[in-house]
Amino acid sequence: MRRIRLHRVAVAALVLLGSWAAAGTLPATAATSATAPSASPGLLQAMQRDLGLSAPRAQARLAAERTATAVEPKARKAAGAAWGGSWFDTEAGRLTVAVTSDAPASALRAVRSTGAAVRTVEHSARQLDLTKAHLDRSPAPRGVSAWRVDPAANTVVVDVVRAERSDNDVRRFLARAREAGPVTVRTVSSAPRTFAAGTVGGDPYYTGNARCSIGFSVHGGFVTAGHCGQRGAGVRGWDGSSIGAFQGSSFPGDDYAWVSVGGGWWTVPVVLGWGTVPDQLVRGSAEAPVGASVCRSGSTTHWHCGTVLAKNETVNYSQGAVHQLTKTSVCAEPGDSGGSFISGDQAQGVTSGGWGNCSGGGETWFQPVNEILNRYGLTLHTA
Repeated sequence: MRRIRLHRVAVAALVLLGSWAAAGTLPATAATSATAPSASPGLLQAMQRDLGLSAPRAQARLAAERTATAVEPKARKAAGAAWGGSWFDTEAGRLTVAVTSDAPASALRAVRSTGAAVRTVEHSARQLDLTKAHLDRSPAPRGVSAWRVDPAANTVVVDVVRAERSDNDVRRFLARAREAGPVTVRTVSSAPRTFAAGTVGGDPYYTGNARCSIGFSVHGGFVTAGHCGQRGAGVRGWDGSSIGAFQGSSFPGDDYAWVSVGGGWWTVPVVLGWGTVPDQLVRGSAEAPVGASVCRSGSTTHWHCGTVLAKNETVNYSQGAVHQLTKTSVCAEPGDSGGSFISGDQAQGVTSGGWGNCSGGGETWFQPVNEILNRYGLTLHTA
């Protein structure tokens, strides 16, 4: 997409610069619209391309995911202390909820009454979260790339770079991890990296010599990735003019930031479609469950879709560990950092990093948008 588009498209272009997308309503409390609009043909086409779905199946999946998103908090409350986590089952088309074997019959009935399927597991979500928290407090060697709770497997999964599996520091970390609780080790081909890039031509925003992508519009600015700039750093748009400056930034530990907008720039509730799909309005920020479809917009590789693979994952970048990231099967490349992740019409988060590329495939993590809003007291700009 070029910056000479007119009228409505020109506004969307400024969103790319002034806010990579639009976002949900109130911090951490937004919900899906009562009457969800039909998905655009472009969004359905992207899901067909990246997820291998027919148009009717893509439409049906989006509807089922909206239902699962609404069911999840009710099922969590119904399960109580027996809660073991949840995920969207793409085959069944509904939410599956894990509950511990000691769950009372009344809790099982209450969970099933929400419409969710039930699976009995050994460990509660609290036990798994405590195991992961123990790992979060332990310095990890470079060969350990990430760790997360996997509710479907009912374990904490630790990813280790294949070439580093026999490293003594990696072995010691894994030994300590197994002592902390239920842990499964998975081998991956390469370590994750952030997706910032050196200055090149295109449609992003720039700070210093780095190029990143704008995330979601908030009142007064936009949110993006923290590794793209430090607090006080100035931000320039695609035309070299000043957009504003970083008002808050955290990386590593977290990977989020927000940038003020001024000097003729403004924000609108849109995620840029790059001509692949129509520009997408954002109507909320309800969190999609594991297994749900999700799409990403970025200034290098534009629009791609995939699924949510895991939540609350710790990723061990070379600059340091970042916590509470969401893992996806969506590809990304340098320059996509900070860009928008959206599920249906619900804002999900901003691109942090990953491995691979959009030619050979890979995995990407995002920082959940509601966490950023709560951290800085921001309000998302919505349609």
